[in-house]
Amino acid sequence: MAKENNTIFGKILRGEIPSDKVWEDDYCIAFHDINAAAPTHILVIPRKYVPTLNDLEKDDKELIGHMVWVAAQIADQEGIADDGYRLVINCNDMGGQTVHHLHMHILGGRGLSWPPG
Repeated sequence: MAKENNTIFGKILRGEIPSDKVWEDDYCIAFHDINAAAPTHILVIPRKYVPTLNDLEKDDKELIGHMVWVAAQIADQEGIADDGYRLVINCNDMGGQTVHHLHMHILGGRGLSWPPG
């Protein structure tokens, strides 16, 4: 992606906006969502700018797999793995995506109903 990332997540990645990080590696970071929808609500974002799930390229398969693996590690680290948690990726406006930088929500710490929306 050659586009410049002017989203709030781009600013977090560049250190222009602080975040409460719980994970950081060469491929992604994870931090507490400031608008938590559950007792545990953490966002996992790739360092690579990918606006939506639709913009993933064939070479991004390992990146998205890594993000899911990171989410499982964080769920364990946060003490929600055994009771259960939800991973959510919203895509575009009608799908509930409000920041157009691919991100995964880790939600847990309470019972989660279905359907979610």
